[in-house]
Amino acid sequence: MNAIVSQSAQEVAVDRAKSPHTSMFLRMLVRAAVLRRGRAISALFAMVVAAAVATAMLNLYVDVQAKLRREFRNYGANIILVRKDGASLPADALSRVESVLAGHGLVAPFALVVARASDGQPVVVAGADFDRVRQLDRWWSVSNWPSVPQQALIGVRAVSVVSPKNQPFDLSFQGHTIHLTSAGTVRTGAAEDSRVYLSLADFVSWTGVQASTIEVAATGSPAEITAILRQLEQAMPAADVRPVRQIMEGEARVLGKTRATLLAATALIILTAALCVLSTLMGWVFDRRRDFAIMKALGASDRLLGGFFAAEAAALGAAGAVIGFVMGIGIAAWIGRVNFHASVMPRFSVLPFVLAGSIVVTLLSAILPISLLRRVQPAVILRGE
Repeated sequence: MNAIVSQSAQEVAVDRAKSPHTSMFLRMLVRAAVLRRGRAISALFAMVVAAAVATAMLNLYVDVQAKLRREFRNYGANIILVRKDGASLPADALSRVESVLAGHGLVAPFALVVARASDGQPVVVAGADFDRVRQLDRWWSVSNWPSVPQQALIGVRAVSVVSPKNQPFDLSFQGHTIHLTSAGTVRTGAAEDSRVYLSLADFVSWTGVQASTIEVAATGSPAEITAILRQLEQAMPAADVRPVRQIMEGEARVLGKTRATLLAATALIILTAALCVLSTLMGWVFDRRRDFAIMKALGASDRLLGGFFAAEAAALGAAGAVIGFVMGIGIAAWIGRVNFHASVMPRFSVLPFVLAGSIVVTLLSAILPISLLRRVQPAVILRGE
């Protein structure tokens, strides 16, 4: 019987020797949180709020930037190419521009002449690729787009000149006349209101004039758009490549303010959470100074106690990050739906950054408490002084 008990004791001792020391470490972490659940919950709540806000802001930062850029593309071109001498652009100009863009933008060619209406009044006539214009200039208010040859899109101010009674009309240019019908009207509040638009094929067949202007709606950040502009200047040396300042500067200004607002709000909330965690950890040190004194009296080094305390803080940050990440995704989706009327897709690539950031915040908050922990004197504390 004694031999069996001895063998069992030996097996238990062997199992304990083989078991990792982390089991005791984990029990101490859990015990510290359970016994002081009030302080732990307050610090955890602060980290959850910080992680949730950081997750929401990072999701919005990435998603809203893309949505804002798409919205700006609805306002038309941000780069315009015009032949320097006023002549037509090279026949391969459109393919060169599209090659530079490499799919990161829209392109629409235009050709312009001054023609004469049937009563001799001058009117600006433009040839355009209507399929491309419909994608690039979505901000145009068009009643109906031309769909068959020899149909025209007439600016609202040009209607009284060429077709006041909405009847078929003629236009002449250098002795050549074209008979047109009205498909619809266009209203933009700009020069387009005084023009007559034909399909580019009809325009070239009638006038023999090729495209002299290319409008480009490049996508990307302001720096990327500037780089595209420089590449277009190199690819089209005969053209005057100029940005549409109102669009580019407005986009850069809005994106910059949006970025600054999101980052400032995130930094402020993280700082507030860090102060809350610091207060909680300082309270932990004062509440548990007798426990730490006993550990020191039993031989625990300052490095071991500091590591234990830092692990507590890191565990707090990791738990807050995971819970806050889930909440942040929901908050970002709600903000996107309410304010932008569009869904904000959850980006799980943000999780590592939120997790690392939360742990770093708690570890930084633990620096001062750890320095106080090093000053704990076991003899003084255990004597009750």
